[in-house]
Amino acid sequence: MSTARAGTTTAADTTAATGTTTPRPYESYVYAYPHKTAYRPLEDRPALDELWADEWKDALSLYLHIPFCEVRCGFCNLFTRIGAPDELTTRYLDALDRQAATVRDALGDTDPVRFAAAAFGGGTPTFLDAGELDRLCDIAEKGMGADLRDIPLSVETSPATATADRLAVLADRGATRLSIGVQSFVDAEAKAAVRPQRRAEVEAALGRIRDARIPVLNIDLIYGIDGQTEETWRHSLDAALAWRPEELYLYPLYIRPLTGLGRLGAGSDAAWDAQRLRLYRQGRDHLLSHGYEQVSMRMFRRPDAPFQESGADDYACQTDGMIGLGCGARSYTSGLHYSFDYAVDMREIRTIIDTYTTTEDFSRAEVGRRIDGDEARRRHLLQSLLQAQGMDVADYRDRFTTGPAEDFPAELARFAALGWLDESAGPGLLRLSPEGLAHSDALGPALFSPAVRAAMAAYEVK
Repeated sequence: MSTARAGTTTAADTTAATGTTTPRPYESYVYAYPHKTAYRPLEDRPALDELWADEWKDALSLYLHIPFCEVRCGFCNLFTRIGAPDELTTRYLDALDRQAATVRDALGDTDPVRFAAAAFGGGTPTFLDAGELDRLCDIAEKGMGADLRDIPLSVETSPATATADRLAVLADRGATRLSIGVQSFVDAEAKAAVRPQRRAEVEAALGRIRDARIPVLNIDLIYGIDGQTEETWRHSLDAALAWRPEELYLYPLYIRPLTGLGRLGAGSDAAWDAQRLRLYRQGRDHLLSHGYEQVSMRMFRRPDAPFQESGADDYACQTDGMIGLGCGARSYTSGLHYSFDYAVDMREIRTIIDTYTTTEDFSRAEVGRRIDGDEARRRHLLQSLLQAQGMDVADYRDRFTTGPAEDFPAELARFAALGWLDESAGPGLLRLSPEGLAHSDALGPALFSPAVRAAMAAYEVK
């Protein structure tokens, strides 16, 4: 990658809250709010049965996290490690089984417990072999009570691990969506992103996925890679479209601290911002011209694709009522988001995984962040506004008794002044304009609370 790196300057630092100076378009990808870097150790270590006692449990999401990959890409800051020596996957699944039993007991049996969607993420869940994947499904079904054949099940994979035997297990156990990180069909760009793969391997994996007849194929692509041009970006887009994927995600490249590319150490610049914005618009327009519908800044879907609750939008698994199993997974109640410790550095990640595999008592929340009324409002607005369909103002008011214009007058006025709001949407719908969607990674962070922003700034990257 070039020496560009995403900086830490925030939209609030760049321009006053009521100003109209356009902030940098790529501050951060808001895939969850609050981010894990705002989590802290919970001094009271609340018991899970108390946390879930008064929660609605009839439409929960279930997420199982597998923190292993065969390689670590240069841009990756996910909670994952390379390889799993000394039967580590077996010990990890043993711990996952223990955690599932504890969590299921904590949910109780006085209220109906039902899972509406499930997802296996990572890392790379298909790093597990076929037998281990079968066991992972058993943990979800027998351990947690999720009927994987009756609900949407989304699974992440990679070209090297999308083998026929693994895919056969997932198809048989009810997987309805498979998401594969391709990033680029150009070998030189994959190398520049420190992603060791060949296009021939990618195409072979895609062929196996289609042969497995899993209903929804999602392909991830990245723009902003060193050496990438409009022509090579178009080449990757067309190569992906040749497989008629039901979904496509277009991600801007970020280079974060402690990642392989981040160790280059230079800051981001306006030229790289402009390049990514230009490639985003090109990719968006190309997919729209091929009949895809835009769901969010990143997600595009074929209109005839089966609807996938677990992959419906960037935030489908971030709603209240989320059960996360595994050392990198988050869980959400209406009043607390919690997880385990978080790290990017490989040595720190190994320590956290080793600690997880030896844990016997999973009955308490250890690390997290409380969600008060203001944070709940911000989260609801973020989740809704960053989707192309926008937010129903009446739904917001029904939930909080106030309206978004009352709760966030300065922020919404600023977004309107920047041209980020769709003025034709009408008073009952708050929706982003095409430019607003293009600047989602600036708009989202602008809605972070001062407390969350301060906690994230104080977090010591490890």
